[in-house]
This record gives sequence, C-alpha cells and structure tokens, in this order.
Amino acid sequence: MTDGDANKYSRVVEIPWPFIKRKVECAGSAFLRYYNIKCHGADTQLLTSTSKENSEEVIFEDDVEYLRSLDPKEWKKQDHYAVLGMKDLRYKASEDDIKRAYRQKVLKHHPDKRKAQGEEIRSDDDYFTCITKAYETLGTPNKRKSYDSIDPQFDDSVPTSAEIKKEGFFKAFAKYFEMNARWSEKRNVPLLGDDNSSREYVERFYAFWYEFDSWREFSYLDEEEKERGADREERRWIEKQNKAARAKLKKEEMARIRSLVDLAYANDPRIQRFKQEDKDKKLAAKRARQDAVQAKKAEEERVLKEALLAKQKAEEAEKARLDAARAEREQQKKNLRKERKSLRDLCKANNYYAQNDNETVAHLAAVEKICEMMKVMELQDFMKELESNGREAFIKTVKETEDKLEAERKAMFETKKVEDQKAKKNAILKAPIDWTPELTQLLIKAVNLFPAGTNQRWEVVANFLNQHGTFVDERRFNAKEVLNKAKDLQSSDFSKSSLKKAANEEAFDQFEKDKKKVVNNIDDSSISKNDTKLVNGVAKPKMNGDVSKDAAKEEKAWTKTEQELLEQAIKTFPVSTPERWEKIADCIPNRTKKDCMKRYKELVELVKAKKQAANVA
Repeated sequence: MTDGDANKYSRVVEIPWPFIKRKVECAGSAFLRYYNIKCHGADTQLLTSTSKENSEEVIFEDDVEYLRSLDPKEWKKQDHYAVLGMKDLRYKASEDDIKRAYRQKVLKHHPDKRKAQGEEIRSDDDYFTCITKAYETLGTPNKRKSYDSIDPQFDDSVPTSAEIKKEGFFKAFAKYFEMNARWSEKRNVPLLGDDNSSREYVERFYAFWYEFDSWREFSYLDEEEKERGADREERRWIEKQNKAARAKLKKEEMARIRSLVDLAYANDPRIQRFKQEDKDKKLAAKRARQDAVQAKKAEEERVLKEALLAKQKAEEAEKARLDAARAEREQQKKNLRKERKSLRDLCKANNYYAQNDNETVAHLAAVEKICEMMKVMELQDFMKELESNGREAFIKTVKETEDKLEAERKAMFETKKVEDQKAKKNAILKAPIDWTPELTQLLIKAVNLFPAGTNQRWEVVANFLNQHGTFVDERRFNAKEVLNKAKDLQSSDFSKSSLKKAANEEAFDQFEKDKKKVVNNIDDSSISKNDTKLVNGVAKPKMNGDVSKDAAKEEKAWTKTEQELLEQAIKTFPVSTPERWEKIADCIPNRTKKDCMKRYKELVELVKAKKQAANVA
C-alpha cells in the first residue's frame, strides 16, 4: 500500500484532552460473580436459578401413620421437617417451600376437614397440633436456626482411620467438610480441593477452618423455658442455667470442628508434601551455608597460607639484605682499615712530611685524626693527592681537619648551651608564681569587681590579673591558682594578719628606694673601674704594687699544639704502661703530670657531652 492509499483509507481522530491514568477498583455484581467462580468454581446465580427450579419440582411427603403416632405433648422431640413432609430436603428448604408444605398439610389434615369426612377428633390430643408447632418452629427464622443447630439427622462424628484408608483422604474428608460448612457464619466457605491444589489454596483452606466461626447454637435443648418462671429471680436463674448448658455444648462443638481439622491436616498428603519440600529446602539452604562456610574457611586458609609464605619470603629477603649489608659493612671496614694502614705507611715512609721533631709528633697525631674522620674514598683521594703534591697536600688536609673538628666542638657547645637554657626556662615556667603584695591587692580588687554569679568567674579574674599585673617572665596565672589563693585569703582574716601591714611597709620601702635613686644619681663614668677596689665596702684606687690573687692563680690555657701532643701521647702510652702520666707529661713541654690528668678529665667530659647530644638529636 502506498502513502496515498494509506492517507485515503485512514481516519484521524482528535482527542480534546490528554490521557489521564487512574486506578479503578473492581466492584459490582459481575465482579462478585467472577470472584465466586474463580475462588469456589461455582456460579451463585446459576445455583440460585437451579434452586428455584428445584423448588417448583419439590414433592412433599404425607406420612399419615407417622403423624398419628406423634404425641402433641412431646412436640419438641418430633422431626419438624418430617411432619411437614420435607424429610429429605431439610435445611435446604426455602421459606416458600415451608409455607407450601404447611398449606398442603392444613388443607388435608385440618380437624374440620377430617371431621367433615366422619373422622373422630379429640381436641386435646390431635396430631394437627404437631403440624402447627412444626410450622411455628420452621417458619420463624430464629426458631428454625435453633432447631437446625440440633438437626437429629446431622452426623457429628469425624472420619475414622479405616474410613480414610478405605475411601481415600479427599473423598472421605470432602464429605465431612461439606456437611460442616453449613454452620459457617461466613459465606463462600473454601472446599477441600484435590491433590493438584496450589499451596496458597491449601494454606487458605486450613487457615479458614482453624479460625472457623460457627453460628450453631443450642438453645433448642434448653431444659426449662424462661417464660415459665414464677418471678424475675426464677427466670434469671433459668436463663443462667440455660446459658451455661449452651456454652458447654458450644465448646464441645468447636472442639469437634478442631479435631476434624487437625485430623485432616495430619493426613493431608499435600501438607506432607509441602513439609517435605520445606525440609528439603531447609536442608539445601543448610547445605549451601555449610558449603559457603567451608569455601570461606578454605579461602581464609589459602589467604593465610599465602600470607605466611609471603611473610617467609619477606623474612628471607630481609635476612639476605641484612646479611648483604653486614657483609658490605665488613668489607667497608676492611677496606677502611686497609686504606688507613696504607696512609700510615705512606706518611711514615715520608717521615710524616715533617721538617723537625716537633712537626713529626704533631703530624703523627694529625694522621690519626685524618684516619678517624675520612672515609674510604676520601682516604684514597687523599693518598693520590699526597703522592702528587706531598707536604703541601698534607698540610692543607691537616688544616681542613682541624677546622672541621673545631666547628664540631663549637656546635656541640652551642647545642648544650641552648639545651641548658631551655631546661632552665622550662623549670622556671613550671614553678608557681610568687604572690607579691601588689598581685594580692590586685586579686582582691578583681574579686570585688567580678562577684559570685559571674559567668566563668575565675577565668575572668585570672585574665584581669594577667592584663594588669607585673610579671618578670612569661608565666601567667590560671583559674585554678587564682581560686586557691582566694580560698587561702578567705580562710584567714586579712584585716588582722600582718600581710596588710607588710604590704604597706614594703610599698613605703620601695618608694624610699626610688626616691634615693633619683637623688643619688651621680655620673661616675669618669672614674675608671680598673683603678679602684673595694676596701670595707668603700671603693679605693689601686696602688702600683697591688696584684690580684685571682690573677696569680689563673691557669694557663692549653694551646692547640699542646692539645695535639697530649692526644698523641695518650694513644702512644696505653693504660697498661707503667708510670704512664709521667711519660705523657715528658712529651708536653711546660706541663706537669697534674695538668695532663686534669686536661684528660675535661676531654672525657666533652666526649660524653658530645655523645649525649648526638643521642638526643
């Protein structure tokens, strides 16, 4: 079909408003009919029409012998349905059926009719009274309900094991559930179903029957009628007895229904199949969980094994690295010892590049220092330089080594000095601040300015003191210190104590000192301090013959050459040498044994301080 044909045979419809999506709830007689067919497999309208057709075809029995055998006085024990000729129809009979049956019985068995036919009638003992009572009972809904509840032809038993085994579960129990369904308050009672019923249907069936609500009541079996009571108290007692009897029968009825449902549930092959399926499902889930746990455990073991293997490999690698590093260090030490020996041999072969004996000792010590400070590559380069430049290279390297050592000593002393200052400062900062009279008066003023109830009162007081007080260092008050001082002042009577008086006296003394400083401010810059000395607290000029005892006792400082000679002598003469310090003193001109020992102790202290500074760094 071409586009032209399509346009020719097509029709365009215009929609005046857009589509709106709405939720529609199913309702109405058509839906209820569909729901009944879906749930119960039967059409209620068809059943109603069928019942109407059947009612037109009902034939009422007329058993005259049974009617004549009835005792009007025992009318409660008679079968009312049999009296009206509906022995087989019974509870299925409609109200119209009951009326038609009663009308037929009246037309045939009325006493006037029978009397006209020549039959002898006894007014006090006529069976027509039984017909009237039967219609009164079945024609009234409440009375009919009461009578149907104790229908003598209803089977209250439950199927036996032999019956279940003989007829089968579904055939045996379907009959009993259909019979008992008539007692349900709810309509559309679910049927038993068959072996192919779904699990949802079966569960809904048993849920309904386990919660079965029966309308069956047993008032027809009341032993006494309440209306026959002589007074109100007797009627109440009769009603109480009747209610107790009804409750007992109702309880037995519900127990019977429950036993029927329990028996069906226990023998239902579908329930057994569902339980087996649930059991299999649980076992499968349990097996799956166990498999998952085993798999997880196997995975954890694998990961642990791999981690242990990796750790072992890492430890082996680390051990190999440490061994290699140790071997490398040993090789470096060996090479260093070799190079040092080569340097010593080279210097010894060239007489330590000295021009006299003093230089020989000094250069010997310098060679040891160079060996201690230089590494392998540096020693190799230094030896090459010595071979090419000789004494000039040696002197140059010695000077550089001395400069480097001196720089290290200065750095060590500076570091120690800074650390001492820092420790001293920390000790000062940790110490509590002394409360001077000025600070005490300031505290009293702050406490009066900021009374109790002030937000964060003692922090405010501490800030006030820190802002207005005079301090000699970086220490400041905190709230706790201020509070403790305030408590001390509060516990003691400040007006009676000597603190106020001492504060006033100290303030006056300070005033006097300041005044004297202003008055006695004399310029003594023209007087030489070096030309005066104190005699009994009075400064006097020095005489030409006065010599300070401290200057006489001042020790002579060690020169660089003397220091090098001492170090070399200490190495030359070990501890096991007899008369060691006498031999060391002989190597150093103008120094005694005592001077050498004292200098050695000072050097030991310097070395310890250097090591301590290196450990701290």
